[in-house]
Amino acid sequence: MTDRPNTRDVSPREDGWAVTRPGADRASAVLPTQAEAVARAKEILANDGGGELRVRGRNGQVREQNTVPPGRDPRRSKG
Repeated sequence: MTDRPNTRDVSPREDGWAVTRPGADRASAVLPTQAEAVARAKEILANDGGGELRVRGRNGQVREQNTVPPGRDPRRSKG
C-alpha cells in the first residue's frame, strides 16, 4: 500500500469540470457541471476505499476539501 492518501481533484477546464488524480496524465472524468464532477469524484473515491476530495476554483486554489468514507465496508457493524 502507498503512503500517499487516495485523493481526487475537481477543477475547471474549457470543456467542463475534470476529475483527476494528482500526478495523472488524463482526467478520470470530464463533466459539464461542477456538481456532477463532485458527485462522480465522491463515487470514485468511495469505490476505491475512501480518501480526500479537493474542489479547486478557476484560479487553481483549493476552495473546499472533504473526506469521503469507504463505500463498501466489509464489516456489518459500525465502528
